[in-house]
Amino acid sequence: MALIFTRPGMRLSLTGLAALLGVAVWTPAAQAQQGNDAGTGTPDRTYPLSVESSPRPEARAIRTNETIVIDGRPDEAAWRDAEIITDFIQSVPSTGMPGTENTVVRVLYDENRLYISAVCYESDMSGIIVPSIVQDFETHDSDMFGVTIDTYLDRRNAFMFLVNPGGALKDGQVYDNSRNYNIPWEGVIDMKVALTDSAWTVEMAIPFTTLRFDPTVEVQDWGFQFSRRIRRKSEDTYWAPLARRELIHRMSRAGTIRGFRGMRPGRNLSVKPYGVGSAASGSLEATGAASTGFDGGFDVKYGITSRLTADATFRTDFSQVEVDQERVNLTRFSLFFPEKRDFFLENAGTFTFGDVSERNIRMGSSLRDFTLFHSRTIGLDGRGLPIPILGGGRVTGQAGGWNLGLMNMQTQARDSTIGPENFTVARIRRNVGGNADVGAIFVNRQATDGAGSFNRSFGVDANIPITANLILNSYLAAVADTSSTGDHWAGRLSVAWRDRVWDASAFYKQVGDAFAPSVGYVRRAGVRHTYATLGAHPTPAVGGILEVNPYAEISRMTDLTGVLVTRDLAAGLGVDFENGSKFTSSYTDRFELLDRQFVLRRDASGVPTVVVPAAAYDFGEFTASYQSNAGKPFSGKLEVTRGGYFSGDRTSLGLGALWRVNRHLAFDLFADRNTIALPDTTIAADVYGGRVNVALSTRLITSAFVQYNGVTDEMFSNVRINFIHAPLSDIFLVYTERRNWATKDRIDHLLSLKVTHLLAF
Repeated sequence: MALIFTRPGMRLSLTGLAALLGVAVWTPAAQAQQGNDAGTGTPDRTYPLSVESSPRPEARAIRTNETIVIDGRPDEAAWRDAEIITDFIQSVPSTGMPGTENTVVRVLYDENRLYISAVCYESDMSGIIVPSIVQDFETHDSDMFGVTIDTYLDRRNAFMFLVNPGGALKDGQVYDNSRNYNIPWEGVIDMKVALTDSAWTVEMAIPFTTLRFDPTVEVQDWGFQFSRRIRRKSEDTYWAPLARRELIHRMSRAGTIRGFRGMRPGRNLSVKPYGVGSAASGSLEATGAASTGFDGGFDVKYGITSRLTADATFRTDFSQVEVDQERVNLTRFSLFFPEKRDFFLENAGTFTFGDVSERNIRMGSSLRDFTLFHSRTIGLDGRGLPIPILGGGRVTGQAGGWNLGLMNMQTQARDSTIGPENFTVARIRRNVGGNADVGAIFVNRQATDGAGSFNRSFGVDANIPITANLILNSYLAAVADTSSTGDHWAGRLSVAWRDRVWDASAFYKQVGDAFAPSVGYVRRAGVRHTYATLGAHPTPAVGGILEVNPYAEISRMTDLTGVLVTRDLAAGLGVDFENGSKFTSSYTDRFELLDRQFVLRRDASGVPTVVVPAAAYDFGEFTASYQSNAGKPFSGKLEVTRGGYFSGDRTSLGLGALWRVNRHLAFDLFADRNTIALPDTTIAADVYGGRVNVALSTRLITSAFVQYNGVTDEMFSNVRINFIHAPLSDIFLVYTERRNWATKDRIDHLLSLKVTHLLAF
């Protein structure tokens, strides 16, 4: 066979390449023969392994002086000297069994960069699934190779790099042993992928300026985890064996690579200036944050120490951010919208405080119910319209054994109703006894126009793993402001259990009637909330079924005097199929006591036209949903809800359809239809939308997003072109528009061209 490596889409025989270069060729037989001799640190194994008790693998870091060309072809002689890391073990579908396809990883380094290569052998190259080549691709739908790197060996935090056979990269930071992760983080990395006739191969070069580590330690050991996903088989394998419920960023279960020395961290200084030209009209122009003209600013990142990083921003601009997806609100509480702006998303896990969730455990509440710091309150009003941000700074990292986060932002006045404000957030946490941590937070929102108004939040929290399966979470928080009286305190105590079969959790939470953190989000105040659940995760010996999850839960809320205001009794069943599809169903019996009416619909002038009267209501509803295999070119989701709704009935139908024509083109459609039948009227609340993604390459990506809100009778559209012209440097062309659907009048629009360029020193 003709034997040369080529770029993606071309072919190569590894056997011939080995003959030319002397690089080891791995077959399943060779893998079985070498076992421990490969340097993986794994003993002779009996399968299936007990992944919980299996020792964590180890390998040695090998230093090289040879130049490594990153072209997806691990053909330099230096790769031959690296230790071979193999023997990947399945977590899904056959936990503890060897991977059905061989994966061979090697690690090298020099004084400036860490090098990782992977040869992902394939018995059926035509079966490789690459649904997209966009940055931050959906890893669950794609073949994938991944690595997480714990540079401080604290077994809690790591950098993560995931790549698919099309050359798309998804990178991020992970915190607190898989509890929090930050996908918007981006690091400078040189990475290429190639295809052969029997494998797809990866080469990565990660500058040590991208990875934070302690250069004062002469010899270093780092935590590593390697993962391989074979989508057509719904198979996940890991170097350090994991249970089905665990993922690549569970760093307490990672392996170790030992012997790094003599690395140069660099100056860790980067400057990212931007220039933006905009043309706006309507309410967007009225904000002053997106008016017609030219503007500019910059971001600066500096490594104060090996563990402490400072970020500064001046005249911050977010014109490239996609608009929020429209949602129908059928409750009497405000909706939670997630943060989408990169500056606030980076290192967001450092500032997390509230109803944290434990992975793979039904917790009954989340940060979407209670969080003391929600960055969307900075630079956005209640309607999601921008408020000009003058600038700010952030310091995050570790010092003296503490995890630290400090942020200060200054906004400008927008109009006569919104004056300039200063926002300060300070967060500290300390690891205690391994995986436990305790911490505190302070949040201040202060008017800077001389009015003297403020809103301040304080809190302390703890996350304590009592055993490997049992964890305790708690917090206590208070608010001080200049505008309210009453109970300003909130607290929660929760306990959760998860093992291979069972999961259970319970909590008690109390939120005072005057607890209103203006830089946070609290779904309900003035309540005492009790919750408990029990579920199981058996793996039945039924073909095609991966896991079933029956569960029951109770949620009960009273006001602060003990009067019952909300009660939910629910039972449900989830089924995970081996092909990646999923079915869920549940029945909930509800009780609601409304002490005041709430408005379902208003007319154009804001006058309520449909209301739910104050009264006691007892009703039930059934929900079922099915998500098909998202690894197929066509996939979809159907969700149906039918049952009571206060004094009437509700029927809701949610539809989603995804068509990936190929790795370059995809269509995503969704529709939510809600019909509410009340005693004296029937109303419809519908939202429809769609998105088209076009990826001409991994560096040139276009998306168009259109949605219609039937409640407001408005059409929203957003078109964005993103060209990555250099590492972490972009050109964005964005058009956003809002129209009245009935009159076709354009309410507002924004056209902007934004250019950024990273300068690293």
